[in-house]
Amino acid sequence: MTHRVALSPHHPAPGRTARLALALSLALGLAACNDGYGDGGGGGGLSCSTPDQETWLAQFFNDNYLWAATSPNFPPQTADLGDYFISLLYTGGDPNFPAGVVDVWSNYTSDALFNLYWVNGQDLGYGVFVNGLEAQGTSGPLLVRYVDPGSPGALAGIGRGDQVTTVNGVPAATVIASNDYTAFSATTEGQSLVLGIHNANGDRNVSLTSATFTLTPVQGARVTTTPGGRRMGYVMVTDMIDQALGPYDSAFAQFKAAGVQDVTVDLRYMGAGFVGDGEVMASYPSVQATAGRIYVNLYFNAFIAPYQNSFYTFDTFANALSLPRVFVLTGPRSCAAAEQFVNGLSPFVQVITVGDATCGKPLGSTPASNCGTTWSPMTFQVTNANNEGQYFGGLPATCPVAEDLSVPLGADGDPLLVGAQRYADGGACPPATLDASLSAVRHAGMRSVRAGLIEPTRRSGAIDR
Repeated sequence: MTHRVALSPHHPAPGRTARLALALSLALGLAACNDGYGDGGGGGGLSCSTPDQETWLAQFFNDNYLWAATSPNFPPQTADLGDYFISLLYTGGDPNFPAGVVDVWSNYTSDALFNLYWVNGQDLGYGVFVNGLEAQGTSGPLLVRYVDPGSPGALAGIGRGDQVTTVNGVPAATVIASNDYTAFSATTEGQSLVLGIHNANGDRNVSLTSATFTLTPVQGARVTTTPGGRRMGYVMVTDMIDQALGPYDSAFAQFKAAGVQDVTVDLRYMGAGFVGDGEVMASYPSVQATAGRIYVNLYFNAFIAPYQNSFYTFDTFANALSLPRVFVLTGPRSCAAAEQFVNGLSPFVQVITVGDATCGKPLGSTPASNCGTTWSPMTFQVTNANNEGQYFGGLPATCPVAEDLSVPLGADGDPLLVGAQRYADGGACPPATLDASLSAVRHAGMRSVRAGLIEPTRRSGAIDR
């Protein structure tokens, strides 16, 4: 559910070119820290000792953190740097936010891993993702829901719908009960993961070695025909990063040439992205209704100047369409930039979401680097042109439909795509197949995410640029 946010009027945002330059200076120059917050050795005369890094972190939070006025403000202490970071996070009490909201989203990583994803469009790991959220509170099965093309998992023949029976020798039921999926993540190349896999071909043990691989952020673009004979474009986006923009444009060129009557954008596993790239993607389905209008407002804390509040506007592209509605496939892993896509379009066109409610993260970060670590505390909240935001409970699905992991993503029998097609034909949702109580469990799980625990979803954030 979206709520209208009562905040001061926004100031004009820097242009897209200026934002891009800022983003590149941010991402490419991480080793030399940004905006006066460091020079790779602590900044401001500070060293990379733990006390000096904590002094730097305390100042960065004080100047940039969304909840700077109400979050804990502990003095630097000679303790674990990660523990100190967590001690600074918002624990409630700001009257401008709903009761019960606490900061479970701020995070940090090494400069190398940050650059790998946000700049190079690559990932480090095994590329295997499971249904940990859906399996919560059950004895299983633990199933593979997604495998990155070109990843070690894909090269080993692991596929969507395969059952994971053991993880490094630990029974899947034990992994589910502990809600600990750290084994599926890697921090360096050459780490090992051994999975027991069961599928129609029988049982086998698969040994994977973590590696760096190039992401495929846009997949499956094709033109489908609904049972009623309507031409519908389908495309899946897993990462709203710069490397996605070219393939996404090509997908819409295909849709435009085919004269599609509807478009479905699959964001069910889309958690991370640049705000500016989301604005580009959202500009394609309904250009006549959106061009030049506000896509998203960004509200920072009261101490940031000169762009305390800023906004992004929809663009115009040659391959954009002029459709009165857009279908979006969503789920509890549709976070941040994915939610901005849905919320940003909704004032101007009919947005029909099919699947499950989104994760509920109307926030984003403006990362900064210090001493080899990129810190990404939440620095802004977002609203659409109607100033609607604060959807911490997630954006509900127009048509609740449960996933079927035995069906390939975007295939003719994919229940979410079938739901969109049926709605396109008759203007009504198919019979609900989603268990609302299980949906609530999934969203509770997403809200309790901490780095390292629960199933890995790559990244779950939006970065201002």
